[in-house]
Amino acid sequence: MRLGEDDSTPEHRRNLLTAALDKALSVQGTVVAGNIARARQRNPEATPRQVVHTLENMYRTALAGTGAAVGAVAAAPGVGTAAGLALAGGEVLSSLELSALFALSVAEVHGVRVDELERRRTLVLGVVLGGGASQTIEKVAGRTGPHWAKAIVNAIPVSQLKQINKVLGQNFVTKWGTKQGIIVLGNVVPFGIGAVIGGGANLGMAELTVRAARRAFGPAPTAWPGSNDTSSDSGVGPMGEE
Repeated sequence: MRLGEDDSTPEHRRNLLTAALDKALSVQGTVVAGNIARARQRNPEATPRQVVHTLENMYRTALAGTGAAVGAVAAAPGVGTAAGLALAGGEVLSSLELSALFALSVAEVHGVRVDELERRRTLVLGVVLGGGASQTIEKVAGRTGPHWAKAIVNAIPVSQLKQINKVLGQNFVTKWGTKQGIIVLGNVVPFGIGAVIGGGANLGMAELTVRAARRAFGPAPTAWPGSNDTSSDSGVGPMGEE
């Protein structure tokens, strides 16, 4: 069942969001590698920091595009709000998948391997939920640092990650679900306004996710593994510092 068909109960919404997250986390390594390859195609000589910057822009564009498309279709004559809500339900799934792909692509560029499901879940939830999630991760893990992704996701045992993911999962359903609900309603505003609201809301959401990823990973490496050139980047990445 798609979001928007019958989301009248909190339990139903929770189950749908959890299923959507599980689907987003199932993205294959080949898809992540392909996403990075597309980013590098624009500049084959790009440093890891420049590739991360490109990944950020690709993610912003893709997420804003889904919101604007749903808003525009919902406003078309004969479509109506009910059909728009069904379309927006599919957009929630797409937004999660795009966000997971972005987070996992940035992780790969940073050399953070998250093949295990629990590590992948911690990473994606931590990035999608933003600053509050990073504080939760550090508190449960009993570790602190300027950038938690490498120090925590790869270092702590899976049993501890499961505790973290239980807390993050609850926050995801309440906070992310509410945020998406507001965006869904904005997408189906009639007379074409929904296209503007939907695209703008999704762009704002993408920006928050990008900032959370910067906090999680810190500056990207200045050169690719095995490269002897470590001076090709100035040390101040194009994505800036948070």
